[in-house]
Amino acid sequence: MRQQNPDKPDPVQDSPTIGPPQSSAAGLPAVLNSVRHLGEHTGVRRGLPAMLAINQKRGFDCPGCAWPEGDKRHRAEFCENGAKAIAEEATAKALTAEFFARHPVADLAERSGYWLGRQGRLTEPMYLAEGAAHYEPIGWDRALNLVAEDLKALDSPDEAVFYTSGRTSNEAAFCYQLFARVLGTNNMPDCSNLCHESSGAALTETLGVGKGSVSLEDLRKADLIIVAGQNPGTNHPRMLTALERAKKGGTRIITVNPLPEAGMREFRNPQRASGLLGRGTELTDLFAQIRLGGDLALFSALNRLLLQADARGEKVLDQEFIATHTHGFEEFAQALLAEPEEEFWARTERATGLERALIERIAAMVTESQNIVVCWAMGLTQHKHSVPTIREIVDFLLLRGNVGRPGAGVCPVRGHSNVQGDRTMGIFERPSEEFLDALGAEFGFAPPREHGYDTVNAIRAMARGEVKVFFAMGGNFVAATPDTLVTEEAMRRVGLTVHVSTKLNRSHVVTGTRALILPALARSDRDPLHGRARWVTVEDSMGKVHASHGVLPPLSQGMRSEVDIICDLAGRVLGQTPVAWSELTDYDRVRDHVAAVVPGFSDFNARVRKPGGFTLPHAPRDERRFPTATGLANFTVNGTYAPEIPPGRLLLQTLRSHDQYNTTVYGLDDRYRGITGGRRVVLVNPEDARELGLVDGSHTDIVSEWADGRERRATRFRVVHYPTARGCAASYFPETNVLVPLDSTAEVSNTPTSKSVVVRFEPSTEP
Repeated sequence: MRQQNPDKPDPVQDSPTIGPPQSSAAGLPAVLNSVRHLGEHTGVRRGLPAMLAINQKRGFDCPGCAWPEGDKRHRAEFCENGAKAIAEEATAKALTAEFFARHPVADLAERSGYWLGRQGRLTEPMYLAEGAAHYEPIGWDRALNLVAEDLKALDSPDEAVFYTSGRTSNEAAFCYQLFARVLGTNNMPDCSNLCHESSGAALTETLGVGKGSVSLEDLRKADLIIVAGQNPGTNHPRMLTALERAKKGGTRIITVNPLPEAGMREFRNPQRASGLLGRGTELTDLFAQIRLGGDLALFSALNRLLLQADARGEKVLDQEFIATHTHGFEEFAQALLAEPEEEFWARTERATGLERALIERIAAMVTESQNIVVCWAMGLTQHKHSVPTIREIVDFLLLRGNVGRPGAGVCPVRGHSNVQGDRTMGIFERPSEEFLDALGAEFGFAPPREHGYDTVNAIRAMARGEVKVFFAMGGNFVAATPDTLVTEEAMRRVGLTVHVSTKLNRSHVVTGTRALILPALARSDRDPLHGRARWVTVEDSMGKVHASHGVLPPLSQGMRSEVDIICDLAGRVLGQTPVAWSELTDYDRVRDHVAAVVPGFSDFNARVRKPGGFTLPHAPRDERRFPTATGLANFTVNGTYAPEIPPGRLLLQTLRSHDQYNTTVYGLDDRYRGITGGRRVVLVNPEDARELGLVDGSHTDIVSEWADGRERRATRFRVVHYPTARGCAASYFPETNVLVPLDSTAEVSNTPTSKSVVVRFEPSTEP
């Protein structure tokens, strides 16, 4: 175990160097940057074995994203972001009690998330007593007994909240939800509530399954792929390889985004010499630079054009599929065609910022294509009208039968490496009756039926003083959630906050009256029990379940696996009935229980031991069977909503930099956007900037405006003139999460509207 270097100062982040945006992604710079991060954090002896094992069939699953692997794999099956994630996770720097003795919590609370994350791996349990200035070391027995005492003293199990990050394994997620439900609550908010909840809600209503319906092979077989509201080059870099393969096979690609992104322009594949030294592959055939929130209007326009073309006798609709497999087509078509032509197109052009001729060009590419896949991410899921938008995309695909056949379907691209698996394992505040029935039958208890808190409602409950214990399995709740000041104040009203973590983050320094940090093994760490190696499983973004074997020796014997922590705590709170918690430290036993409870996991232990794992069933994809309320795929009527931008204001979206994974900041550069050495920047179209008097390089406060009358301010951001869509701006989270109100959420899904923030700009109030 290597002690960290003496503390380095927290760097200034609002005065970066600005250069031109890049026109290509990956290539040699990605390789060099990967090597630099590994050398800085791990060293060759520790870093090389990890990188050779990442995403291999007998290795461990990359924690950097949920993109799937193909059957044939490169020896270096990772991207730049994966290398950064492993460099951070497999660091040789260790955080010990001496660090916490040197830094009072008040000092740590003034540090940036970037600085906190670079201090090293947590290696022993730490406790912040009521009124104490410092975290102090605490033994595992005492730590877990403290939690158990508080949980047993609750007046109601619903006074506890159990949060989950998407990096949790299937085995840990299953045990975690089992513990909460035997305790008696469905208060299980998770990171899905903040990202793809809108996708799950829309897809469950329309197709009957809240997951994507395509495989990697479907992308290769598609005639047309539409990538909307997503930046693969930064958020899912290995997706670029799949898009390149499709493109070389003749697939055309349309990119719909407010920002031009380097990865969707040209991809230089670092697995090939030509990608390192020569020109890359131009991925995008047509770029539609849409205004934020205009995607519903765009897909509505495409659907109207398809309906009109078919009415003219062009036979572009799959009438047999519509008649046999769908419900609600007549109502959908009637509503979409009701608006007069001139009014429809005036509204559509205003909402999208796209000319009618460009939309008609997209429609022509659609009618020329037999098999179509639509991919999206949080650019579509974090608006008030996100669920209607995704339902309209399903309408678009249903019109031409592009669900349930090769080369076609819906592709919501998840971020966290096992966020989809967590939901499959039962991490959900609104579980189905079928799941609860199976869980109760397997373990002999009556699970709670009342719905619990999602993330936003958990914060509201904490703010009301109704939560006495907040328990987080991974993640960085305070930094990931909206309305930062409100969330922090809510967290301070909790009696005991507990975080099972690998690295220090903001949530450890904004705490309840008392706080515990419990150090967990990471995905890359070995996990032995009685000398026998244990391994876990994960589910990727396309529904494939596979094993993950840690390979690195842990930095400390004080770290425990998430399953061990959960089961030890559960035994102290609940005893060994109705669940034999001590037996679940054998992960095979956990998987046997999963097989009995969760559909699609029969013979789990045997099937997942096969190299590459297995794919879960998906009725719409596999059988063209739609387990919806109607028993068919549902067309829906979704209205015409688009965000309105008042004069003198812009619509801002929060986004990631290239040196970032969700709230984890690996560095202060955003190489593809030409930003070096800083994060407190706001990207503004030069024409909008001139109209608003925003000089490139000046500093400004960003003030968000909402119907509740309260203004929220993010101070001292450097203005960067950037080719965003007119009327739109962009800035990084979590720094601008402060601008998003807790009560501004998507209809149905309750996801924060982080991509629809109306803002004005004022001279900076800080020097």
